[in-house]
Amino acid sequence: MTLTFSTGPLAAEPAGRVNYRIEGPAHRLLFDEFPRRVRAMFGAEVVLDTQDGKLLHETAYLPQLYVPDSDVRAELLTPTDHRTHCPFKGDASYWSVQVGDRTAENAVWAYPTPHEDASWLRGYQAVYFGAMDAWFDEDEEVVGHLRDPYHRVDVRDSSRHVRVLVGGQVVAETDRPKILSETGLPNRYYLPPEDVHRGLLEPSATHTVCPYKGTASYHTLRTSGGRVTNAAWSYPQPLDNALKVAGHLCFHGADIEVGVDGESVA
Repeated sequence: MTLTFSTGPLAAEPAGRVNYRIEGPAHRLLFDEFPRRVRAMFGAEVVLDTQDGKLLHETAYLPQLYVPDSDVRAELLTPTDHRTHCPFKGDASYWSVQVGDRTAENAVWAYPTPHEDASWLRGYQAVYFGAMDAWFDEDEEVVGHLRDPYHRVDVRDSSRHVRVLVGGQVVAETDRPKILSETGLPNRYYLPPEDVHRGLLEPSATHTVCPYKGTASYHTLRTSGGRVTNAAWSYPQPLDNALKVAGHLCFHGADIEVGVDGESVA
């Protein structure tokens, strides 16, 4: 997200306070090294194993891993008739992955004859993350998708006064929040559960996965004015960079007002 979303240099509207100009297309591509070994599994087979992967950073898209042809198990691939066209990269060909009686249709793609401006894609293949059963960054299984080396998450203790209101009703208030700063996103304020009014939250069935923070569990808020679904979330077992927000609650939504030191925040 760092480079391709928000105000990053490869975003559609990059930040303007700079002492340089980027001259080129509005849709930008950057092919950059990924620094670690990556493997992908389908069934009991390793489909790709690379120490020479590259991330394609592309305006408005999450980074996509591309690996040399030689690092993908060609004997597991079957070419298909599926084709797609990208105005910035060229025409893509596809392959299905076959392991035993299981098939991942059109799971692998490549640009055999990419546009001149993206000629460095020749000789590389990409695999849909969700088509595989498991991915490993070195020996750690990947949550969500590969982490972008340009993306950061930092958590800091704070004494700012944070108050959460719904329909004018105060539902949480604290002077000891954790402030989570994440590249390209506004600060989020995580409150200790003891500072949320008791009895207002109930577990939701919703869960989301963030490759930088972990698996989030959501909560529905019950107030005098009704229910607000998925009004808050927490990370019961966050990943390393977000350990300090473990069990804390973050509120966000159209019906929720979060005030910090008396001023509303997005």
